[in-house]
Amino acid sequence: MKRIISFKLNGEDVEEYVQDNITMLDFLRKQMHLTGTKKGCGEGECGACTILLDGAAVDSCLMLAVEADGHEIVTIEGVQQDGVLHPLQQEFIDKWALQCGFCTPGMIMSALSLLHENPHPTELEIRDAIAGNLCRCTGYAKIVEAIDSAAKILEKEAKA
Repeated sequence: MKRIISFKLNGEDVEEYVQDNITMLDFLRKQMHLTGTKKGCGEGECGACTILLDGAAVDSCLMLAVEADGHEIVTIEGVQQDGVLHPLQQEFIDKWALQCGFCTPGMIMSALSLLHENPHPTELEIRDAIAGNLCRCTGYAKIVEAIDSAAKILEKEAKA
C-alpha cells in the first residue's frame, strides 16, 4: 500500500508517495536519488546509513520512510551549505580521516549529531558517539582527531 508523506529533507519541503514497507534508506537512495547514504549491513550494525532525524543520528535501514512524516531528515548531501563543506567534512579531508570513504557519510552524520548535542566533547564522548559506525580502513584515530578539530573550529566560529 502507498501513502503520501510530508517532511523536510535537507532543508526542503518534500511530499512523496511511499510504500508502507520501504525503509528510509531505500527511499532516499531509490526514490530521492540521494546515494550518499550508504547501504552496508542492512541490520543497524555498521552505521553506513546514518542520517539525522530531527537532529538525532538514526540508522535509516531500520526506519520506515513513512516514519519521516512530519519530521526533518538530513542526509550527507544536506550537510554542506551553498557548495561549501561543513567544517566536519573539511576536517575529515584535512586530517586524512578517510580511506575508502564508505563509512565516512555515516561517521560524519553521527559526529554532527554529537556536536549538536555537545559542542565540546571529550575524546571518550567522540568515541562513544561513533561506536555504532564501523570502519575497516582507518583505525579510528584520524576520525576522532577530525571530529575533535571540527568541534574546536565550530566553537571559534560561534564566538566570532
